[in-house]
Amino acid sequence: MGEENKVILHGMWASPSSKRVELALKLKGIPFEFVEEDLLNKSPQLLQFNPVYKKIPVLVHNGKPISESLVILEYIDETWKNNPCLLPKDPYKRAKVRFWTSYVQEQLFETMFKVVKTDGEAQEKAITEVFEKLQVLEEGMKEFF
Repeated sequence: MGEENKVILHGMWASPSSKRVELALKLKGIPFEFVEEDLLNKSPQLLQFNPVYKKIPVLVHNGKPISESLVILEYIDETWKNNPCLLPKDPYKRAKVRFWTSYVQEQLFETMFKVVKTDGEAQEKAITEVFEKLQVLEEGMKEFF
């Protein structure tokens, strides 16, 4: 791969946001280099590429960094237009996918992190909330499957 087309993904194996970008790259057949980041000891590259949020994932394409997984997914889909498309062609369906993606990011993932970070009654409550939010997601996504 020429330097002008080099794709590097800075991420972490256990990060859902990194996995989402990694999956999109693989789905599109885009060769890339994966740089495993240590979030307790952030690399100078990560801090340089994402000086605002200082977090993963960061996609570097042609030497230019793109941050935030959902933004990266749109960039991938717009840059590599080969099949399969990540988003539907229909604007309404595209909006629905974006809505549910936002729901997963803002509601489901946040609640899942509570499960990991708490214990006892707080953890049990968070587990119940995860199942409730998954039911909402399943109901809302039926039309796509």
